[in-house]
Amino acid sequence: MAFNSCLALTLFAAFALMSIDVGLAARHLLQSTGQPSIPNLPKPNLPPLPTIPSLPQPNLPPLPSLPTVPTIPMVALPPLPTVTSIPNLPSIPTIPNMPSIPFLFPPPSTPSP
Repeated sequence: MAFNSCLALTLFAAFALMSIDVGLAARHLLQSTGQPSIPNLPKPNLPPLPTIPSLPQPNLPPLPSLPTVPTIPMVALPPLPTVTSIPNLPSIPTIPNMPSIPFLFPPPSTPSP
C-alpha cells in the first residue's frame, strides 16, 4: 500500500513538473514569434436547402370528457392551544472527572554478564 501511494505521489510530481515546462515553452514561443495570420479561405457555394412538404392534417375524433371529481367537504378543525411558556428541559448530567493514573517507569535493566 505504501508503494502505491509513493508511486502516485511520484507520478503527480512528474506530471506537475512536465506541465510547468510545457507552459514555459508555450509562453516562450508566443513571445518570440509574431502571431500567425489566418489565411482567407474561399467561401463554398452551398446548394439551397430543400423545402419540407406540408403534411395533411389528420382528422381525429374529439377526446372524451373526463369524469368529474367529487368535492370533499371541508372539516372544521378546533383551534390550536396557545403555549404561554416552554416547559423546562431536564439538564444533562455531567461526567465526573476520572482520577489520573500516575505513570510508573519500568525498573532499570541490569546488564547481563
